Amino acid sequence: MSEKTVAIVGAGPVGLAAAAHVLERGMSPIVLEAGPEAGYAIRQWQHVQLFSPWEYNVDKAAARMLAPTGWNSPDPQAYPTGGELLEGYIKPLATRTSLCEMIRTSSRVSAISRVGFDKAKTKGREQAPFEIRYKNGKGPEVLRADAVIDTSGTWFFPNPAGPNGLPAIGESERGDRIAYGMPDVRGAGRSKYAGKTVAVLGAGHSAVGTLIDLVHLANEVPGTRPVWLLRGADPAKAFGGGRNDKLAARGELGSAFAALVASGKIKVETEFGVTHLSDSEGRLKIAVGSCCGGRSVVVDELIVSTGFRPDFSFLSELRLRLDPAIDAPVALAPLIDPNEHSCGTVRPHGARELVHDEAGFYMAGMKSYGRAPTFLMMTGYEQVRSIAADLAGDKEAAARVELVLPETGVCTRGGLEAASEAGCCGGPPKEASSACCAADESAKKAGAAGCGCS
Repeated sequence: MSEKTVAIVGAGPVGLAAAAHVLERGMSPIVLEAGPEAGYAIRQWQHVQLFSPWEYNVDKAAARMLAPTGWNSPDPQAYPTGGELLEGYIKPLATRTSLCEMIRTSSRVSAISRVGFDKAKTKGREQAPFEIRYKNGKGPEVLRADAVIDTSGTWFFPNPAGPNGLPAIGESERGDRIAYGMPDVRGAGRSKYAGKTVAVLGAGHSAVGTLIDLVHLANEVPGTRPVWLLRGADPAKAFGGGRNDKLAARGELGSAFAALVASGKIKVETEFGVTHLSDSEGRLKIAVGSCCGGRSVVVDELIVSTGFRPDFSFLSELRLRLDPAIDAPVALAPLIDPNEHSCGTVRPHGARELVHDEAGFYMAGMKSYGRAPTFLMMTGYEQVRSIAADLAGDKEAAARVELVLPETGVCTRGGLEAASEAGCCGGPPKEASSACCAADESAKKAGAAGCGCS
Protein backbone atom coordinates (compact mmCIF):
# COMPACT_ATOMS: atom_id res chain seq x y z
CA MET A 1 0.00 0.00 0.00
CA SER A 2 1.39 3.38 -0.99
CA GLU A 3 -0.03 5.12 2.09
CA LYS A 4 -1.15 3.75 5.42
CA THR A 5 -4.81 2.75 5.62
CA VAL A 6 -6.41 2.88 9.06
CA ALA A 7 -9.71 1.11 9.72
CA ILE A 8 -11.78 2.74 12.47
CA VAL A 9 -14.61 0.77 14.05
CA GLY A 10 -17.44 3.08 15.11
CA ALA A 11 -18.49 6.54 13.92
CA GLY A 12 -19.24 8.11 17.27
CA PRO A 13 -17.49 11.28 18.52
CA VAL A 14 -14.20 9.50 19.24
CA GLY A 15 -14.27 7.46 16.04
CA LEU A 16 -14.80 10.57 13.91
CA ALA A 17 -12.08 12.38 15.84
CA ALA A 18 -9.76 9.45 15.13
CA ALA A 19 -10.54 9.75 11.42
CA ALA A 20 -9.82 13.50 11.49
CA HIS A 21 -6.44 13.02 13.19
CA VAL A 22 -5.50 10.12 10.90
CA LEU A 23 -6.34 12.24 7.86
CA GLU A 24 -4.29 15.18 9.15
CA ARG A 25 -1.34 12.82 9.52
CA GLY A 26 -1.45 11.94 5.82
CA MET A 27 -3.02 8.51 6.27
CA SER A 28 -6.30 7.15 4.86
CA PRO A 29 -9.11 6.41 7.36
CA ILE A 30 -12.03 4.12 6.62
CA VAL A 31 -14.78 4.27 9.26
CA LEU A 32 -17.15 1.32 9.71
CA GLU A 33 -20.36 2.20 11.57
CA ALA A 34 -22.83 -0.52 12.52
CA GLY A 35 -25.78 1.88 12.69
CA PRO A 36 -27.55 3.64 9.82
CA GLU A 37 -25.90 6.98 10.60
CA ALA A 38 -22.84 8.42 12.31
CA GLY A 39 -23.38 8.83 16.03
CA TYR A 40 -26.16 6.23 16.07
CA ALA A 41 -25.53 5.31 19.73
CA ILE A 42 -26.01 8.96 20.72
CA ARG A 43 -29.46 8.79 19.14
CA GLN A 44 -30.38 6.38 21.95
CA TRP A 45 -29.62 8.95 24.67
CA GLN A 46 -30.32 12.18 22.84
CA HIS A 47 -32.56 13.43 25.68
CA VAL A 48 -29.66 13.43 28.16
CA GLN A 49 -27.85 16.67 28.93
CA LEU A 50 -24.08 16.27 29.08
CA PHE A 51 -22.30 17.50 32.20
CA SER A 52 -19.38 18.76 30.12
CA PRO A 53 -19.80 22.00 28.11
CA TRP A 54 -19.20 22.31 24.37
CA GLU A 55 -15.57 23.36 24.86
CA TYR A 56 -14.81 19.82 26.05
CA ASN A 57 -16.93 18.00 23.45
CA VAL A 58 -15.41 19.20 20.18
CA ASP A 59 -12.16 17.62 19.02
CA LYS A 60 -9.56 20.07 17.72
CA ALA A 61 -8.74 18.23 14.51
CA ALA A 62 -12.45 17.82 13.81
CA ALA A 63 -13.00 21.55 14.39
CA ARG A 64 -10.27 22.32 11.88
CA MET A 65 -12.06 20.15 9.30
CA LEU A 66 -15.39 21.84 10.01
CA ALA A 67 -14.11 25.43 9.84
CA PRO A 68 -14.07 25.74 6.01
CA THR A 69 -17.64 24.41 5.75
CA GLY A 70 -19.19 27.47 7.40
CA TRP A 71 -19.93 25.51 10.56
CA ASN A 72 -21.02 27.67 13.47
CA SER A 73 -19.06 26.66 16.54
CA PRO A 74 -21.44 26.32 19.53
CA ASP A 75 -21.13 28.46 22.64
CA PRO A 76 -18.19 26.81 24.43
CA GLN A 77 -19.79 27.32 27.85
CA ALA A 78 -23.20 25.86 26.96
CA TYR A 79 -24.13 22.31 27.94
CA PRO A 80 -25.57 20.32 25.02
CA THR A 81 -27.97 17.41 25.11
CA GLY A 82 -27.08 14.27 23.20
CA GLY A 83 -29.41 15.41 20.43
CA GLU A 84 -27.72 18.80 20.22
CA LEU A 85 -24.32 17.11 20.11
CA LEU A 86 -25.57 15.01 17.24
CA GLU A 87 -27.16 17.82 15.24
CA GLY A 88 -24.62 20.55 16.00
CA TYR A 89 -21.40 18.58 15.68
CA ILE A 90 -21.54 14.89 14.72
CA LYS A 91 -23.80 15.25 11.68
CA PRO A 92 -21.95 18.23 10.15
CA LEU A 93 -18.63 16.48 10.71
CA ALA A 94 -19.86 13.26 9.09
CA THR A 95 -21.71 14.86 6.15
CA ARG A 96 -20.13 18.23 5.34
CA THR A 97 -16.42 17.39 5.46
CA SER A 98 -14.26 14.99 3.47
CA LEU A 99 -15.01 12.34 6.10
CA CYS A 100 -18.35 11.71 4.38
CA GLU A 101 -16.51 9.73 1.69
CA MET A 102 -14.73 7.61 4.29
CA ILE A 103 -17.68 6.51 6.46
CA ARG A 104 -19.50 3.28 5.66
CA THR A 105 -22.76 3.11 7.61
CA SER A 106 -24.83 -0.04 8.29
CA SER A 107 -21.51 -1.89 8.29
CA ARG A 108 -21.24 -4.12 11.34
CA VAL A 109 -17.78 -5.60 11.92
CA SER A 110 -17.99 -9.35 12.53
CA ALA A 111 -14.29 -10.30 12.76
CA ILE A 112 -10.76 -8.90 12.59
CA SER A 113 -7.59 -10.90 11.96
CA ARG A 114 -4.29 -10.71 10.07
CA VAL A 115 -4.15 -11.78 6.42
CA GLY A 116 -2.82 -15.33 6.44
CA PHE A 117 -2.27 -15.43 10.21
CA ASP A 118 -4.38 -16.93 12.94
CA LYS A 119 -3.87 -15.86 16.54
CA ALA A 120 -1.24 -18.54 17.21
CA LYS A 121 1.11 -17.76 14.30
CA THR A 122 3.93 -15.28 15.07
CA LYS A 123 6.74 -15.11 12.48
CA GLY A 124 6.07 -12.26 10.04
CA ARG A 125 2.84 -11.31 11.79
CA GLU A 126 3.54 -7.59 12.15
CA GLN A 127 4.09 -7.19 8.42
CA ALA A 128 0.74 -8.71 7.48
CA PRO A 129 -2.18 -6.29 6.96
CA PHE A 130 -5.34 -6.58 9.01
CA GLU A 131 -8.36 -8.25 7.49
CA ILE A 132 -11.66 -6.74 8.67
CA ARG A 133 -14.86 -8.58 7.84
CA TYR A 134 -18.16 -6.76 8.07
CA LYS A 135 -21.80 -7.08 7.05
CA ASN A 136 -23.75 -4.34 5.30
CA GLY A 137 -26.95 -6.04 4.23
CA LYS A 138 -25.52 -7.01 0.86
CA GLY A 139 -23.54 -9.99 2.11
CA PRO A 140 -20.11 -10.31 3.75
CA GLU A 141 -17.50 -7.67 2.89
CA VAL A 142 -13.74 -7.67 3.47
CA LEU A 143 -11.48 -4.67 4.10
CA ARG A 144 -7.71 -4.69 4.45
CA ALA A 145 -5.89 -2.08 6.51
CA ASP A 146 -2.46 -1.38 7.97
CA ALA A 147 -3.86 -0.47 11.38
CA VAL A 148 -7.13 -0.65 13.32
CA ILE A 149 -8.59 1.69 15.95
CA ASP A 150 -11.59 0.18 17.72
CA THR A 151 -13.89 2.94 18.99
CA SER A 152 -17.06 0.85 18.92
CA GLY A 153 -17.99 1.81 22.48
CA THR A 154 -20.11 -0.15 24.94
CA TRP A 155 -23.60 1.37 24.72
CA PHE A 156 -25.32 -1.67 23.23
CA PHE A 157 -23.81 -4.02 25.82
CA PRO A 158 -25.27 -3.04 29.20
CA ASN A 159 -24.43 -4.87 32.39
CA PRO A 160 -27.21 -7.08 33.76
CA ALA A 161 -29.08 -6.62 37.03
CA GLY A 162 -27.31 -9.41 38.90
CA PRO A 163 -24.51 -8.29 41.25
CA ASN A 164 -22.24 -11.13 40.13
CA GLY A 165 -21.97 -9.98 36.50
CA LEU A 166 -24.66 -12.45 35.40
CA PRO A 167 -28.34 -11.76 34.77
CA ALA A 168 -30.55 -12.13 37.81
CA ILE A 169 -32.62 -15.31 37.86
CA GLY A 170 -35.67 -14.56 35.69
CA GLU A 171 -34.18 -11.39 34.14
CA SER A 172 -34.06 -12.58 30.54
CA GLU A 173 -37.70 -13.71 30.66
CA ARG A 174 -38.98 -10.29 31.75
CA GLY A 175 -37.51 -7.98 29.15
CA ASP A 176 -40.87 -6.30 28.60
CA ARG A 177 -40.64 -4.71 32.06
CA ILE A 178 -36.90 -3.96 32.07
CA ALA A 179 -34.99 -1.15 30.38
CA TYR A 180 -31.23 -0.58 30.46
CA GLY A 181 -29.08 2.54 30.53
CA MET A 182 -30.99 5.82 30.71
CA PRO A 183 -34.38 5.69 28.97
CA ASP A 184 -36.27 8.90 28.23
CA VAL A 185 -38.81 8.57 31.03
CA ARG A 186 -40.33 12.05 30.51
CA GLY A 187 -40.33 11.96 26.72
CA ALA A 188 -40.48 8.94 24.46
CA GLY A 189 -41.04 6.60 27.40
CA ARG A 190 -43.51 8.79 29.27
CA SER A 191 -46.55 6.54 28.77
CA LYS A 192 -44.59 3.55 30.05
CA TYR A 193 -43.46 5.17 33.31
CA ALA A 194 -46.03 7.85 34.17
CA GLY A 195 -48.16 6.94 37.18
CA LYS A 196 -46.10 3.79 37.84
CA THR A 197 -43.80 2.58 40.56
CA VAL A 198 -40.40 2.48 38.89
CA ALA A 199 -37.24 0.98 40.39
CA VAL A 200 -33.83 2.18 39.23
CA LEU A 201 -30.84 -0.04 39.97
CA GLY A 202 -27.40 1.59 40.00
CA ALA A 203 -25.34 4.37 41.54
CA GLY A 204 -23.72 6.15 38.60
CA HIS A 205 -24.69 9.24 36.64
CA SER A 206 -27.23 7.33 34.51
CA ALA A 207 -29.07 6.08 37.58
CA VAL A 208 -28.93 9.49 39.26
CA GLY A 209 -30.18 11.34 36.18
CA THR A 210 -33.00 8.85 35.64
CA LEU A 211 -34.15 9.11 39.26
CA ILE A 212 -34.17 12.91 39.03
CA ASP A 213 -36.26 12.70 35.86
CA LEU A 214 -38.67 10.34 37.60
CA VAL A 215 -39.12 12.85 40.43
CA HIS A 216 -39.97 15.53 37.86
CA LEU A 217 -42.38 13.09 36.22
CA ALA A 218 -43.97 12.45 39.63
CA ASN A 219 -44.58 16.20 39.97
CA GLU A 220 -46.36 16.13 36.61
CA VAL A 221 -48.21 12.82 36.95
CA PRO A 222 -49.42 11.79 40.42
CA GLY A 223 -48.82 8.16 41.28
CA THR A 224 -45.31 8.05 39.80
CA ARG A 225 -43.08 6.58 42.51
CA PRO A 226 -39.28 6.32 42.07
CA VAL A 227 -37.47 3.59 44.02
CA TRP A 228 -33.67 3.59 44.16
CA LEU A 229 -32.10 0.14 44.44
CA LEU A 230 -28.53 0.54 45.65
CA ARG A 231 -26.14 -2.39 45.86
CA GLY A 232 -23.94 -0.60 48.39
CA ALA A 233 -24.71 0.61 51.88
CA ASP A 234 -23.91 4.33 51.56
CA PRO A 235 -26.10 6.49 49.26
CA ALA A 236 -23.77 9.47 49.76
CA LYS A 237 -21.16 7.90 47.47
CA ALA A 238 -23.43 8.70 44.51
CA PHE A 239 -23.65 12.41 45.35
CA GLY A 240 -20.26 13.34 43.85
CA GLY A 241 -18.02 16.31 44.60
CA GLY A 242 -20.64 19.07 44.65
CA ARG A 243 -19.08 22.53 44.41
CA ASN A 244 -15.57 21.04 44.32
CA ASP A 245 -16.31 19.52 40.92
CA LYS A 246 -14.80 21.67 38.14
CA LEU A 247 -17.49 20.42 35.77
CA ALA A 248 -20.26 22.47 37.36
CA ALA A 249 -23.15 20.52 35.83
CA ARG A 250 -21.75 17.25 37.16
CA GLY A 251 -21.42 18.70 40.65
CA GLU A 252 -24.90 20.21 40.50
CA LEU A 253 -26.38 16.88 39.42
CA GLY A 254 -25.07 15.18 42.55
CA SER A 255 -26.16 18.04 44.80
CA ALA A 256 -29.67 18.09 43.36
CA PHE A 257 -29.93 14.33 43.75
CA ALA A 258 -28.78 14.47 47.37
CA ALA A 259 -31.51 17.01 48.14
CA LEU A 260 -34.21 14.84 46.56
CA VAL A 261 -33.10 11.79 48.52
CA ALA A 262 -33.03 13.81 51.75
CA SER A 263 -36.56 15.10 51.05
CA GLY A 264 -37.94 11.58 50.82
CA LYS A 265 -39.10 11.96 47.22
CA ILE A 266 -37.05 8.91 46.30
CA LYS A 267 -37.52 5.69 48.24
CA VAL A 268 -34.10 4.18 48.95
CA GLU A 269 -33.31 0.48 49.33
CA THR A 270 -29.65 -0.01 50.26
CA GLU A 271 -27.60 -3.22 50.10
CA PHE A 272 -30.00 -4.47 47.46
CA GLY A 273 -28.07 -6.90 45.26
CA VAL A 274 -30.79 -8.18 42.96
CA THR A 275 -30.79 -11.97 42.61
CA HIS A 276 -34.31 -12.84 41.42
CA LEU A 277 -36.97 -11.28 39.20
CA SER A 278 -40.44 -12.79 39.06
CA ASP A 279 -44.07 -11.97 38.26
CA SER A 280 -46.35 -10.80 41.05
CA GLU A 281 -50.01 -10.29 40.13
CA GLY A 282 -49.16 -8.55 36.89
CA ARG A 283 -46.26 -6.59 38.37
CA LEU A 284 -42.56 -7.24 38.81
CA LYS A 285 -41.12 -8.64 42.04
CA ILE A 286 -37.45 -7.78 42.59
CA ALA A 287 -35.80 -9.86 45.30
CA VAL A 288 -32.56 -10.24 47.18
CA GLY A 289 -31.91 -13.82 48.20
CA SER A 290 -34.07 -16.78 47.31
CA CYS A 291 -37.32 -16.31 45.45
CA CYS A 292 -39.28 -17.45 48.53
CA GLY A 293 -37.47 -15.43 51.19
CA GLY A 294 -35.23 -12.43 51.80
CA ARG A 295 -36.07 -8.83 50.93
CA SER A 296 -38.12 -7.80 47.96
CA VAL A 297 -39.94 -4.88 46.35
CA VAL A 298 -42.81 -5.01 43.89
CA VAL A 299 -42.82 -2.44 41.08
CA ASP A 300 -44.28 -1.86 37.64
CA GLU A 301 -41.01 -1.24 35.79
CA LEU A 302 -37.29 -1.73 36.39
CA ILE A 303 -34.49 0.38 34.90
CA VAL A 304 -31.05 -1.22 35.15
CA SER A 305 -28.39 1.49 35.17
CA THR A 306 -25.40 -0.57 36.22
CA GLY A 307 -22.98 0.43 33.50
CA PHE A 308 -21.78 -1.24 30.34
CA ARG A 309 -19.15 -3.69 29.17
CA PRO A 310 -17.12 -4.04 25.94
CA ASP A 311 -17.79 -6.59 23.21
CA PHE A 312 -14.69 -8.57 22.29
CA SER A 313 -16.44 -11.21 20.18
CA PHE A 314 -15.07 -9.91 16.87
CA LEU A 315 -11.52 -9.58 18.25
CA SER A 316 -10.95 -13.22 19.15
CA GLU A 317 -8.15 -13.67 16.56
CA LEU A 318 -6.16 -10.67 17.78
CA ARG A 319 -3.58 -10.66 20.55
CA LEU A 320 -5.06 -8.41 23.20
CA ARG A 321 -3.40 -7.34 26.43
CA LEU A 322 -6.25 -6.73 28.86
CA ASP A 323 -6.51 -6.34 32.61
CA PRO A 324 -8.22 -9.49 33.93
CA ALA A 325 -10.54 -7.53 36.23
CA ILE A 326 -11.89 -4.59 34.23
CA ASP A 327 -11.07 -5.54 30.60
CA ALA A 328 -9.03 -2.38 29.93
CA PRO A 329 -5.52 -2.31 28.44
CA VAL A 330 -3.13 -3.35 31.20
CA ALA A 331 -1.22 -0.04 31.32
CA LEU A 332 -4.44 1.98 31.55
CA ALA A 333 -6.20 -0.21 34.09
CA PRO A 334 -4.43 1.09 37.25
CA LEU A 335 -5.58 4.63 36.43
CA ILE A 336 -9.27 3.75 36.21
CA ASP A 337 -9.77 0.64 38.35
CA PRO A 338 -12.91 1.34 40.45
CA ASN A 339 -11.58 -1.04 43.10
CA GLU A 340 -8.84 1.50 43.78
CA HIS A 341 -10.45 4.89 43.15
CA SER A 342 -13.69 6.46 41.99
CA CYS A 343 -12.36 9.67 40.44
CA GLY A 344 -14.37 10.95 37.49
CA THR A 345 -11.21 12.56 36.12
CA VAL A 346 -8.31 10.38 34.93
CA ARG A 347 -5.06 11.94 33.80
CA PRO A 348 -4.60 12.24 30.00
CA HIS A 349 -3.10 9.19 28.34
CA GLY A 350 -2.51 7.90 24.84
CA ALA A 351 -0.87 5.27 22.66
CA ARG A 352 1.59 4.20 25.35
CA GLU A 353 -1.17 3.16 27.75
CA LEU A 354 -3.43 1.72 25.02
CA VAL A 355 -0.95 -0.62 23.34
CA HIS A 356 -1.71 -4.32 22.82
CA ASP A 357 0.47 -7.23 21.76
CA GLU A 358 -1.09 -6.89 18.30
CA ALA A 359 1.05 -4.21 16.66
CA GLY A 360 -1.06 -1.56 14.96
CA PHE A 361 -4.23 -2.31 16.89
CA TYR A 362 -5.68 0.08 19.49
CA MET A 363 -8.88 0.48 21.45
CA ALA A 364 -9.97 4.02 22.21
CA GLY A 365 -12.95 5.81 23.65
CA MET A 366 -15.33 4.19 26.11
CA LYS A 367 -14.36 0.69 25.00
CA SER A 368 -10.78 1.27 26.15
CA TYR A 369 -12.10 1.70 29.71
CA GLY A 370 -13.53 -1.83 29.77
CA ARG A 371 -15.98 -1.99 32.67
CA ALA A 372 -14.72 1.16 34.40
CA PRO A 373 -17.35 3.93 34.55
CA THR A 374 -15.32 7.15 34.53
CA PHE A 375 -14.85 8.01 30.84
CA LEU A 376 -15.00 11.60 29.53
CA MET A 377 -15.32 12.37 25.81
CA MET A 378 -12.33 14.70 25.81
CA THR A 379 -10.19 11.86 27.17
CA GLY A 380 -11.05 9.90 24.03
CA TYR A 381 -10.03 12.80 21.82
CA GLU A 382 -6.62 12.89 23.48
CA GLN A 383 -6.33 9.13 23.05
CA VAL A 384 -6.87 9.20 19.29
CA ARG A 385 -4.64 12.25 18.79
CA SER A 386 -1.82 10.28 20.39
CA ILE A 387 -2.64 7.09 18.49
CA ALA A 388 -2.64 8.87 15.12
CA ALA A 389 0.75 10.39 15.93
CA ASP A 390 2.07 6.97 16.93
CA LEU A 391 0.84 5.37 13.70
CA ALA A 392 2.48 8.18 11.72
CA GLY A 393 5.79 7.50 13.46
CA ASP A 394 5.81 10.73 15.49
CA LYS A 395 6.69 9.17 18.83
CA GLU A 396 7.38 12.53 20.47
CA ALA A 397 3.89 13.83 19.72
CA ALA A 398 2.37 10.49 20.73
CA ALA A 399 3.98 10.74 24.16
CA ARG A 400 3.16 14.43 24.65
CA VAL A 401 0.20 15.44 26.84
CA GLU A 402 -1.98 18.03 25.10
CA LEU A 403 -4.99 18.04 27.40
CA VAL A 404 -5.78 19.50 30.80
CA LEU A 405 -8.78 17.85 32.41
CA PRO A 406 -11.15 19.44 34.94
CA GLU A 407 -10.98 18.00 38.45
CA THR A 408 -13.78 15.78 39.67
CA GLY A 409 -14.27 17.14 43.21
CA VAL A 410 -14.14 14.39 45.81
CA CYS A 411 -13.01 10.87 45.01
CA THR A 412 -11.52 7.86 46.69
CA ARG A 413 -8.10 6.36 46.11
CA GLY A 414 -7.21 3.07 47.71
CA GLY A 415 -10.44 3.26 49.69
CA LEU A 416 -9.61 6.66 51.21
CA GLU A 417 -11.65 9.77 50.43
CA ALA A 418 -9.64 12.80 49.36
CA ALA A 419 -10.37 16.27 47.99
CA SER A 420 -9.06 16.77 44.45
CA GLU A 421 -9.54 20.49 44.03
CA ALA A 422 -7.53 22.09 41.24
CA GLY A 423 -4.96 23.53 43.61
CA CYS A 424 -4.71 20.48 45.85
CA CYS A 425 -1.39 18.72 45.29
CA GLY A 426 -0.92 20.56 42.02
CA GLY A 427 -3.62 18.76 40.05
CA PRO A 428 -3.30 15.41 38.23
CA PRO A 429 0.09 13.81 37.36
CA LYS A 430 1.54 14.42 33.92
CA GLU A 431 3.30 11.15 33.20
CA ALA A 432 3.71 8.64 36.04
CA SER A 433 0.77 6.20 36.19
CA SER A 434 1.70 5.25 39.76
CA ALA A 435 1.29 8.82 41.03
CA CYS A 436 -2.02 10.14 42.34
CA CYS A 437 -1.28 13.85 41.75
CA ALA A 438 1.38 16.26 40.49
CA ALA A 439 3.00 16.65 43.92
CA ASP A 440 3.12 12.87 44.36
CA GLU A 441 4.71 12.51 40.93
CA SER A 442 7.39 15.12 41.73
CA ALA A 443 8.15 13.49 45.07
CA LYS A 444 8.61 10.09 43.49
CA LYS A 445 10.85 11.51 40.76
CA ALA A 446 13.01 12.98 43.52
CA GLY A 447 13.39 9.55 45.12
CA ALA A 448 10.83 9.92 47.90
CA ALA A 449 8.03 7.46 48.56
CA GLY A 450 5.47 10.09 47.59
CA CYS A 451 3.88 13.28 48.85
CA GLY A 452 1.73 11.48 51.40
CA CYS A 453 -1.68 12.61 50.12
CA SER A 454 -2.69 9.12 49.01
